[in-house]
Amino acid sequence: MALKKIKTDPNLAGIILRLGLGIVMLPHGYQKISNFGGILDILNTNYHLPIIIAALVILIEFFGPIMLLLGVFSRINALLLSIVMLGAGFYHLEHGFFMNWFGNQQGEGYEFHLVYFFAAVALACLGGGKWSLDSLVLTKAKA
Repeated sequence: MALKKIKTDPNLAGIILRLGLGIVMLPHGYQKISNFGGILDILNTNYHLPIIIAALVILIEFFGPIMLLLGVFSRINALLLSIVMLGAGFYHLEHGFFMNWFGNQQGEGYEFHLVYFFAAVALACLGGGKWSLDSLVLTKAKA
């Protein structure tokens, strides 16, 4: 049963998505975890997230990309990150679609969140791909 959760397609798409998503999201997660208490308060006060959900968002945004970079439970981590990005996108709807390139909006649009959401969903479908620890575990289990 557990092996089905890490099953992966051995193509290059998985590693490309894993590395891309991990590299892009890790700095965002690091920003949040390095100021855990402050961000927890912001997510709770400004965004009205319950403390437990706010804490999970911070932990998923930090540890999820690390797990993706290593290729550990890639499908599960990609799914968790896609949920976080979908939720975050809803909080940016009021600012429109586009990122705030020229500083003339009140905040950032949901463009980044949407792209990340779909890429994470694709990775959740494919699995970690070649050179992931998921793939290594599956190879050892078959031997």
